[in-house]
Amino acid sequence: MTVFTKNRDLVDAGRDIAEIFSEGREQASQAGLLDDKHFSVDGSLIEAWANRDSFMEKKDPPQRGTGARGRKLLRDTHESKTDPEARLYKKSLTGPIKPNYLGHVVTENKNGLIMESCLTEAGRKAE
Repeated sequence: MTVFTKNRDLVDAGRDIAEIFSEGREQASQAGLLDDKHFSVDGSLIEAWANRDSFMEKKDPPQRGTGARGRKLLRDTHESKTDPEARLYKKSLTGPIKPNYLGHVVTENKNGLIMESCLTEAGRKAE
């Protein structure tokens, strides 16, 4: 379990963290520490604070699924009772399927400072 998932409610509740991050980025920019020409983009799996066994059938699944040609996928018919936004996801064919999110970070290469970050539902389109 990650520190992020344990404290996710605190992060969701306060916009203060985003404001502090924005102020720090602005200060770094004014000091000439950010280079917008050379940067890296990275994505990481963030394990959700939900157990795989907590996924149960939805009471009202949609008529049309989110898969190709409206095919119903597991995410359309099941959800976690402890973390409904978490998705069962695996990065590779041999990896375990776990409830996850995807974290995305844009880092400038000059000083290694984070310029932007976001968290999305786990899925191939988010990458």
